[in-house]
Amino acid sequence: MSFEIIVPAVGESITEATIDEWNVKPGDYVERDDLLFVLETDKASVEVVAEKAGIVGISAKAGETVNIGAVVGIIDTSAKAPAKAEKPKATETKKAEPATLTPTKTTTPKTSTPVKTMDTAFLTSGTPARVTKETGIKNLLTPDQTPKASSSKTSASISPSATSTSDGTERVKMSRLRQTIAKRLVEAQQTAAILTTFNEVDMSALMALRTQYKDDFEKAHDVRLGFMGFFVKAVSHALKHFPEVNGSIDGTDVIYNHDVNMGIAVGTPKGLVVPVLRKAQDMGLAEIEGTIRAYALKARDGKISMDDLSGGTFTISNGGVYGSLMSTPILNPPQSAILGMHKIEDRPIAVNGEVVIRPMMYLALSYDHRIIDGKQSVSFLVKVKEAIEDPRRLLLGV
Repeated sequence: MSFEIIVPAVGESITEATIDEWNVKPGDYVERDDLLFVLETDKASVEVVAEKAGIVGISAKAGETVNIGAVVGIIDTSAKAPAKAEKPKATETKKAEPATLTPTKTTTPKTSTPVKTMDTAFLTSGTPARVTKETGIKNLLTPDQTPKASSSKTSASISPSATSTSDGTERVKMSRLRQTIAKRLVEAQQTAAILTTFNEVDMSALMALRTQYKDDFEKAHDVRLGFMGFFVKAVSHALKHFPEVNGSIDGTDVIYNHDVNMGIAVGTPKGLVVPVLRKAQDMGLAEIEGTIRAYALKARDGKISMDDLSGGTFTISNGGVYGSLMSTPILNPPQSAILGMHKIEDRPIAVNGEVVIRPMMYLALSYDHRIIDGKQSVSFLVKVKEAIEDPRRLLLGV
């Protein structure tokens, strides 16, 4: 019997996706819940696992765009698991023989993976670049597809080939995630009246606080005390005073969000993703830092889900981790504002009429001028600056 491998639904409004890589080869035997392939959507990568055990047949290659619900392979559930190689028995020696003997050479019996040809007749239609559920499967598993001896690398991913040209350039198709990022960035520039206001913040007090309590904090909560947690708290505090900054435009209406769903921009090898801290205004520092760490690990492993990325009302982007001194972050639609953090750098500043060296950070707030006025944006950023320069304000709520 055969079981169809179907592209699962991965989010509302998503109708197609791209097979990023296969983790198995045609003819491989898989157990239930083994990883079959990684599916790349507009927002994230999704792992698809086997729902049945059996031998795999594949009809869609890595790099192909497939519709949600499309059949991309089958599993022959009637196939038995390959027999495991038995360990060779130890060579017995007679008692009369000397203790030092030349060991008898033994050979480990070889095993082969059984390959079965499916008894179902399949038909093909349409173009090979787009697989639909109606397309069916042809020659999924034939004798010439018997797996060859595999290397130490278990993944059998097939990357789309790049096109080389005679002028020394290389043409590579953009991933779906990168295409979506490009599209949304252009839309943000074309549909919003984006302005950016800047300020700088003295990090002395916050750095001293972190140095004093970071060890105790980590022992108590099993998570490191970073700067991002304080910025999330400071922004959440400031948004209560300036609700427009946490709002968005829908046609001729303004949407005011009572909850602060804080997006934290995370860079991955495939592009920027923005997982969301829901109801950040109610979270403590330990919960914020723990959630951010969990998201970072999921992003690194390509396991960010659609739910992780949806519903954000404000975003923080930290270009300082890459060494950025100053930048103008771009909006993440439909949000109306984004805060850009930058690297901390010792600079001379005037304090009480004297020049002193302090660890300073530039802050940048990009905002949609259609909903946020200049006074509101500047006052919001000053509120964030005050909370960071004097963290006691966060405790007192002032």
